Amino acid sequence: MILQALRQLARTPRLLVACDYDGVLAPIVVDPAQARPAPEALGALRELATLPQTDAAIISGRTLDSLRTLVNAGSGAEPAGSERDVPAGSRLELVGEHGAAWSEAVPARVGDVTLRLEPVRERLVALSTRFAGTHVEFKLHGLAYHYRGADSADVPAILEDLDQIERRFLGDGPCRVLRGRMVFEISTSTENKGVALTRLRARNGSTGVLFAGDDLTDEDAFAALGPLDVGVAVAGPRRGAAHEVADVAALGGLLRDLISLRRQWLREQSPFPLQKHSIVSDQRSIAVVDPMGSIAWLCWPRIDSPALFASLVSSPEAPHAAGAFSILPASKPGEPEPATGSPEQRYLDKTMVLETRWPSFRVLDYMDCSGGRAFQRAGRSDLVRVVEGSGRVRVLFAPRKDFGRQGTDLQPREGGLLVDDDPDPIVLLSPGVHWEIRQSGVHSTASAEVDLDALPTPGVLVLELRYGTASLRPGVVPEHERRDLNERFWSGWARTLKPPARARDAVLRSALMLKALVFGPTGAIAAAGTTSLPEWPGGVRNWDYRYCWPRDACLAAQALVRLGNTGHPMKLLDWMLGLIDSIGSAERLRPIYTVLGRDLGPEAEIGELAGYRGSRPVRVSNAAANQSQLDVFGPICGLVGLLADRGAPLGPDHWRMVEAIAGAVMRRWKEPDHGIWEVRGPKRHYTHSKLLCWHAMDQALRVGELLGGRRIDAWASTRDEIRDDILTHAFDERLGAFTLAYGLPELDAATLQLPLLGLLPPDDVRVTSTVRAIDAQLREGSAVYRYRFDDGLPGREGGFLICLGWLAEAWALMGERASAEDCFERLLACAGPTGTLTEQVDPANGEGLGNFPQAYSHLALINAALALDAPGATNAATIAGSP
Repeated sequence: MILQALRQLARTPRLLVACDYDGVLAPIVVDPAQARPAPEALGALRELATLPQTDAAIISGRTLDSLRTLVNAGSGAEPAGSERDVPAGSRLELVGEHGAAWSEAVPARVGDVTLRLEPVRERLVALSTRFAGTHVEFKLHGLAYHYRGADSADVPAILEDLDQIERRFLGDGPCRVLRGRMVFEISTSTENKGVALTRLRARNGSTGVLFAGDDLTDEDAFAALGPLDVGVAVAGPRRGAAHEVADVAALGGLLRDLISLRRQWLREQSPFPLQKHSIVSDQRSIAVVDPMGSIAWLCWPRIDSPALFASLVSSPEAPHAAGAFSILPASKPGEPEPATGSPEQRYLDKTMVLETRWPSFRVLDYMDCSGGRAFQRAGRSDLVRVVEGSGRVRVLFAPRKDFGRQGTDLQPREGGLLVDDDPDPIVLLSPGVHWEIRQSGVHSTASAEVDLDALPTPGVLVLELRYGTASLRPGVVPEHERRDLNERFWSGWARTLKPPARARDAVLRSALMLKALVFGPTGAIAAAGTTSLPEWPGGVRNWDYRYCWPRDACLAAQALVRLGNTGHPMKLLDWMLGLIDSIGSAERLRPIYTVLGRDLGPEAEIGELAGYRGSRPVRVSNAAANQSQLDVFGPICGLVGLLADRGAPLGPDHWRMVEAIAGAVMRRWKEPDHGIWEVRGPKRHYTHSKLLCWHAMDQALRVGELLGGRRIDAWASTRDEIRDDILTHAFDERLGAFTLAYGLPELDAATLQLPLLGLLPPDDVRVTSTVRAIDAQLREGSAVYRYRFDDGLPGREGGFLICLGWLAEAWALMGERASAEDCFERLLACAGPTGTLTEQVDPANGEGLGNFPQAYSHLALINAALALDAPGATNAATIAGSP
């Protein structure tokens, strides 16, 4: 029965395994200080903590110091937290004093507790003197009297005395009495192991829990388990625990079984790390190509349309259910299947033409940008897949309309396949390919084996997926000429840029990724190309980023301007002008729009999709579109200022937009909002939002000077008022840093922009102390977290790559070259083999998290490289045009 429960639990997306210590991981002994953990049990728990999507913890009545000493002595490990680069995912979480003491929390002073318990302390100490083999343990949140070593003849008298102490001193007081196995404990905390387990579940986003305990104090944890969780009692039954093992050794064996089952499920998942994917783009949509050369994601006709291929977020047990398009090696009839291995991938020079190279052939993928398609209305698009080489290949074509929720019928036609016969038809031009079509429910799947040497043009197979037409006529322009036009479309643009000498190739690749996110017909820039790729594998922090955040888009455009491109940034401003005109007032700017400039629909979940590595839900749309984010104004004015400095052809409409935004800031900057991180909670006075309001006014003043010598005193007065407000309310002397929000003494990596935007000089002591505090408390190796406060959402998240980039820039400004270089090299290392950057990085294994390609991450790489190339220049100076 227990093995069946373990099999089910091992398949949960985010697993938490938690145990008591005494009697569970370590045998019960007379002297608690000598309770060494059983190597098998502790080793298994530690190994569980290293597995992906798996967390492990010890929840004990012991003090944290005692737990650390015993656990580390039992494993030979260094004390927890002694190395900043120890992966968070490989740490064993320690929770002491029945949930009152956490390894991440600052403990209270022992003296405060013992003073409140002085009468009880005196009597327990006297009791320990009177009875041999007993002693008092002093904790941060109480006292514990241990009588496990007492003579059995003395136990009745001890219990009688303890009952008298409880009746006289603890009956109506604020303290709790906890009676365990030969231990009498008084705690000033209201926490218990059940509360601690629930908190761990919420913080880790756990979807399944195993808890093992043996004591009365473990009953609270067993009671907190859900119907699909597993409770294991050690050495005797416990109420709430459905399963039982004989002793500590048996628990070690059970945990080993769980490890084996968990590893098996994780192997079955086997999706590729997100940063190892690549993309192709026609500046209207993006196709994601996995490391095996399969199309794993494609939304048509626009980047924010429903998906035709979505195997990236589907179950590995049914990868074709959401759409896939693969080309893999095949063997000749009668021969064994070839050992596929992993192919090599690269982009052809400075283009978005992707090559996937196998031993005997290669696949070239691109979305056709020739003939001005990148700037034409979305609705007619081509994905071209060219196979060149020798031998046999197996092609699987399984499109699935609307994330697989709409039936997809494939019909053979002369020269290829017709995907339904809808108003928006889709065809696959595949001359010479003989397809086998299978029907499964409402979906068709086509497959074929092709001998490349037997084709009309030996060694060349061209597959052209066309959206918006039912025509299977051969193209007017030969494929090799179209490919050449597409290569020149991308490489010609890249040659116009002026990248820094530092990491030149990586900077150019990031610039190309930003260009790929530009929606050519309107000029909007999407935040990323995908939806619902998790910020915490197995968790629920899965958001749709296929839209345009004006803030993110303007920051991306600024990075392009710094590299010498003004065309895309100017078109983005045209889009912004049209947007503000359509809504009637800059004050009404929303945080997010579709790439067409329309309001988003309601946020919804696609229940049919399992999510990447079981990370549910898969979402479409984004509820943050309805938030208030006052930082939207600063990047728009900053972009206009940067373009004005570079001599771009700005006109009266652009000045009119700056006037409108400055007026909106003057009227709204004192309001609370939801901030850059889109916290789904109450509005606050976020420091970053105030900073960006200041930046908007500062840049509006500069634009006025650049575009005609205008000087508006009211703007200057508002700018100075905002600055004074930030300096008065946002710096916390005790924290030694600028805070996340006024009155909330928490760190926020976004405050790194204070010196980057020029509100304070980089040598200001408040700046340097903030940077050092963020580096010390929010950084973990390559991961720089946005913040660590409870934002109300379950589960953790990775470190944001844009925060790592900001930190690199801040160090460079401060003259800390070595620290800046270290951050920048870590940022470079987060890129996949073809240069893809995700939103975040998992500190446990270095894998990418979140949607990709992420505009924030790529613009961060560009800005950090520029800062290192000219370490004395600030972003503010660059925006303002200072030499």
